[in-house]
Formats: sequence, structure tokens, C-alpha cells
Amino acid sequence: MPLPMVWFDFGGVLSPPLDELYDAYHRKTGILPAQLQAAIKEVADEMGMPTLAPVEIAALTEAEWGRRLRRVLTSRHPELDLSRARLEGFGEQWFDGVTANPVMVCALRNARDNGFRVGILSNNVVEWEPYWRAIVAPAGEVDCLIDSCKVGVRKPDPEIFDLAAKAAGVTPEDCVLVDDLAGNCAAARRQGWQAVHFRDNRQVLAELRHLTGLPSIL
Repeated sequence: MPLPMVWFDFGGVLSPPLDELYDAYHRKTGILPAQLQAAIKEVADEMGMPTLAPVEIAALTEAEWGRRLRRVLTSRHPELDLSRARLEGFGEQWFDGVTANPVMVCALRNARDNGFRVGILSNNVVEWEPYWRAIVAPAGEVDCLIDSCKVGVRKPDPEIFDLAAKAAGVTPEDCVLVDDLAGNCAAARRQGWQAVHFRDNRQVLAELRHLTGLPSIL
């Protein structure tokens, strides 16, 4: 019987929690997390898409998405000083100074070292690839990478889970997803995957040990 293939999300799993990233961006730019999140949602709403979908399936370039964010923020908050925000090159500023979650990096390496295949299944943006790849570089090579902006479909769309399993040459039953969004985990399970909803490092390690038999790293 084949060992399960363990898929890790990038944002909020291999990277720090998203709340921490929004707080860091606030320190860099002066834009409050709630202000940025509302602007991101409005840009997506204008296109009839879920939040972040316009860039995560490459319907907009980063530069155009950033211009729309600037327009919305200026309209909503005319008093807001956007001089420090490089919205049209958002990814470089967003990821500046960000380092990987070291425990999840070790979890990925531990899975690979114990004979499991490993993958990254991420909603991400074309122009952000140099930055997030540098962050996860300590994890080493993965067997399969599925990036929403390259395949044109994003989590929690069921198609991306079918596509990932097929690309890796495994059955859905052989896939375990680690993701920080409960909706993505639920969608994966509906496609026959197992899933671990990331809430903290120890909880994920315990659930992975239960599902796969992986030895603990803590």
C-alpha cells in the first residue's frame, strides 16, 4: 500500500500566519489590515470573483490589481497616506523580511525523509513566485507543485484537487492536505482527500502523526 502524499499550503502554513503578514504590511505602509482586506474584497467584487481570485488565477496582473487597490483605498480613505505603499509591486513589499514557518518546513522535510512524497498546493500570484520560493527554499525540493495562477483554478474549487492528484500520479485517497483555511480542507475532503486544518504547529504535527504514522519532530 503506497504511503500518503502530503501537500502543504504556502500562505499561513509554510509561511507565518496571515494575520502576522497583514500586521507586518501595516508597519511597512501604514495601511490597516481591515482597510487592505476591504479593498482587496472590493476589487474582487467588482469582477464578480472571490477575494484574491483576480490575481490568484491571473485574471489581472499584479500591477493592474495594485492600481485598482490604490483607487479603492484612495476613494474609501482619502486621508490615508499611501506614499509608502508599493501596491503595483505588492508582492515584493508584502514578502520583504518574511521567513518560513520553521516547524512546518521541518514537517515537510520529515515527511520526505521518511519516504513520503510531498507537494505544495497553493493559491498564489504569478509575480510573487520569486519571493515565496525564496521563503520556502529551506524545505528543499518537492515532488509536485500546483500553483493556482498557473493552472487557472484555485482552492476551494474541486477541480484543483483533482488536477493535483492527477499531476502527481496518485489517487485522491492517497492525498493529505495541510491548509490554514477550513473551507479548503472541507473541499479537499469532498474530493476524497484527507485534510488537516492548520491552527497551530503542535496540532498539525499530532494530526499528521495520527493520519500517516509520521514520527514526531517535537
